[in-house]
Amino acid sequence: MLPPDHPLRLALADEVHARPPEPLQTPSRASYLAVLIEPADRERERAHLAALCERHGLAPPAPEATHFRAELGTIRFKWERHGEFSGYTMLRPGLGTQPFAEDETAAAGLPAGWLAGLPGLTVVAAHAVLMPAAATPPEPAELSALFDGQLVVGGEVGGGAGLAYTDFRVHPDGASRFVVCNRSLTERQAGRTLQRLFEIEAYRMMALLALPIARRLAPRIAELEAALAGLTDHIAAEGGQDEALLHELTRLAAEIERALSTSQFRFGACRAYHELVQVRLRELRETRLPGLQPIEEFMARRLAPAAATCANASQRLHDLSDRVAQASALLSTRVDIASERQNQALLASMDRRARLQLRLQQTVEGLSVAAIVYYVAGLIGYLAKGAKAAGLALQPDLLVGLAIPAVAVAVMVALRRARRRLHQPDEPAGPGPRAGRP
Repeated sequence: MLPPDHPLRLALADEVHARPPEPLQTPSRASYLAVLIEPADRERERAHLAALCERHGLAPPAPEATHFRAELGTIRFKWERHGEFSGYTMLRPGLGTQPFAEDETAAAGLPAGWLAGLPGLTVVAAHAVLMPAAATPPEPAELSALFDGQLVVGGEVGGGAGLAYTDFRVHPDGASRFVVCNRSLTERQAGRTLQRLFEIEAYRMMALLALPIARRLAPRIAELEAALAGLTDHIAAEGGQDEALLHELTRLAAEIERALSTSQFRFGACRAYHELVQVRLRELRETRLPGLQPIEEFMARRLAPAAATCANASQRLHDLSDRVAQASALLSTRVDIASERQNQALLASMDRRARLQLRLQQTVEGLSVAAIVYYVAGLIGYLAKGAKAAGLALQPDLLVGLAIPAVAVAVMVALRRARRRLHQPDEPAGPGPRAGRP
């Protein structure tokens, strides 16, 4: 009925269903861990997951899988592979007496030491509770007790179907905290809400990984800008040190390119993660509660400046690279023009030397005419004397005197013809003799 499938059809169709949210009953507890994993450690991670599955008698995830879920005793376990990090979500029904106590979190349902044995570095660790909402929002003192007295932000989510609170702080147990109060959220909505909160925290931290790089590069970028401004002033002054300036510009360009190559991946990732945070914040559909700062506003005041700092550092580096290229092109053009002037002067000097050589050659030719006439006249004189001695009535001196003008004219004509042949362009070889022509 259909043509053959594209090799990627099924994989691309399933991509929209990748990493689905888990339905979550109320009340429940959840734990989330985001671990930054190097590509070389991916196989160790898979082996660690396989050992957990084997311990519970389950099949491990497929080698090409990017997400995996399983029931591990009293908890639901979910693993998700992202580009740079892996996310682990643990869900546990019930609220418990102290939901944020270490032995009552959802992560406590995993085998002891399993999370600590994961390869990679922890970027985010978070615990969350989903509880029924009271008739009125909790008082500030009640919220403060849940978050160890820290400043709490939050608001209504899902168009008022629930409430979400957090302080975005890492508590003494090494994890941040989230509280979601359910008014009318369905199990799927509750799962999506909690997943969005965890992803906001993970993407926020991944975006902020670029901030230390931007702060470290900022002083050096300022120095490079000042150095480029000084070089540009020297170029405008035309001090005659073009080659030295070009060498310095080349060194400056190499340093800028090195800074770009070591930072652009992180800066690009910062932009991408920041956009994902903004998308997840919009998906929360948050509305303000009296006396409480919304999560979106908190992010706008804290994360946006950090992302802008990274974007500014990246843009300044790119601008520096473009400006150095323009200055190098300008200086190279000036060096080329100077080289052309030197070449023109050299050609003019060569032309003057050629004219001098021609004059010298003409002088030598005149002397050579006199020498040739002298030797030819001498030969004629010897011949005349020999003929006179043989009995001929000749006067050698008179004969030599009469021969000198004729010899001089003949030598001059011969030299002129030779010079004319030398100055004529080479003629291409013509075809052979025509047929029938001797």
